[in-house]
Amino acid sequence: MFSAKDKSSNVQYDTLISAKTEITGDVRFSGGLHVDGVIKGNLLAEAGGSAVLRISNKGRVEGEIKAPNIIINGEVSGDVHAFEYIELAKDARVTGDVYYKAMEMVLGACVNGQLKHVDAADKTAKLKPVQSVPEAKVD
Repeated sequence: MFSAKDKSSNVQYDTLISAKTEITGDVRFSGGLHVDGVIKGNLLAEAGGSAVLRISNKGRVEGEIKAPNIIINGEVSGDVHAFEYIELAKDARVTGDVYYKAMEMVLGACVNGQLKHVDAADKTAKLKPVQSVPEAKVD
């Protein structure tokens, strides 16, 4: 159905963070962002846009990611929110929860956290479960 080859082959990456670059602080982007380096901060793109984030096997992100389309083949420490599509390639290492609408996970990818499907109509994904109150006995 979906494939990174289909998604990424026609994407133009406007911004490249090279392997010899380390950024500290939040990064807001639109269009295509390719990460070979290190980002110590959050990666943020607008939910309604068509932004694509690709983290290569040399890339590392220490922070939360929020973007419509995400392809991970590197290391992420933090929660990942894919508003439309996420692919976890064979060298992907995610430590944190992954929120997704559609996902492709390749053999070898690793997630140390929860996978949480988020439906467009379902706004409960971020709500914490309600604890039940024990019933009182009536004599």
